Amino acid sequence: MPAQIIVVGAGIAGLAAAVALRAGGHEVTVLEQRTDLSSGMGISIWPNALAALDEIGLGDAVREAGGGVTAGAIRWRDGRWLRRPSPQRIVTALGEPLVVVRRSVLTDILRGALPPGAVQTGSTAAAVTVGPSSVRVALSGGEVREADAVIGADGVNSLIASVLNGPLRSRYVGYTAWRGVAEHRLDPELAGETFGAGVEVGHVPLGPDHTYWFATERAPEGGRSPGGEHRYLTAKLADWADPIPKLIAATAPENLIRNDLYDRAQPEHWSRGPAVIVGDAAHPMRPHLGQGGCQGIEDAAILARCVALAPDAATAFTRFAAFRRRRVRTLVLESATIGRIVNLRPAALSGAASRASALIPERVVTRHLASIAARSAFVLPDG
Repeated sequence: MPAQIIVVGAGIAGLAAAVALRAGGHEVTVLEQRTDLSSGMGISIWPNALAALDEIGLGDAVREAGGGVTAGAIRWRDGRWLRRPSPQRIVTALGEPLVVVRRSVLTDILRGALPPGAVQTGSTAAAVTVGPSSVRVALSGGEVREADAVIGADGVNSLIASVLNGPLRSRYVGYTAWRGVAEHRLDPELAGETFGAGVEVGHVPLGPDHTYWFATERAPEGGRSPGGEHRYLTAKLADWADPIPKLIAATAPENLIRNDLYDRAQPEHWSRGPAVIVGDAAHPMRPHLGQGGCQGIEDAAILARCVALAPDAATAFTRFAAFRRRRVRTLVLESATIGRIVNLRPAALSGAASRASALIPERVVTRHLASIAARSAFVLPDG
């Protein structure tokens, strides 16, 4: 039976959930406190998330909007190869290349699959009341919305998660991240990561003429670089092997952002009655596996399937939470572990650990990567 559903949050998970549920015949409204949804740099959409996007009818649109990546190279800062897998081996293991796309483009694709007015920006949810079979969402301006169900896709500091669990405090993980888009054509063979002691730089092609890159380093919370982030990274990475210095030089300051990284313990309750949380609201994840947004997309497709199979929202949401916890719990822990290793102190320990990763047999790495990010890693509940 069609339901009226409110989604709080118009990030990737929230928009994808709205698309998936509307395809199932439900009336969905997305409330978003921001007025501009175009922020962000790039995002890697791994084959597991592409399979989920295929399920909601948007996989090909995302493939066409982004650039395919087949490599997964790892080098040391001086250019020495730590890992150089065969591109064909990666594609065979994953089922297809991963796709790198601008976040704003992905958001536009998701939003474009919804009817006009379905996404209401400038709408801040201030309070949520969850009843046995309905919800009430009070907006900051005093308006109250009623619906059959609510989905919290409102990020690490989720209002809906706190309604279900009580206060949940996010925590600074101890290191910061820079993200940028460079006007530079990256050799596809170099797509992957470059490590130094206490520093990680990732770089993947973003179409034929641009490169999406990120860097992480341990730093005090709330810090900012004297003279600007671009100048700091230019000096910090000046003696690294190409293409790292070229990427920084080819990045306009306005195409560079710095954000401290935060996570939070997974909440005990993902759902209660007709309320559920998805994406970062349910399972905040550090960026080291590239699965934060991908798992939010998986959430959307699986939630819609659970709703289609269940007699009511409360039953669907309970099944969704039980089904998804098994997969995301290990990914959250692994991503956090990688982050701690990359940012060990003293930095020499971090460097030694990164170099030691080259000793793991390639077949072991490939098999493990496939368990996380292959098309076959995305599994729908069968009822």
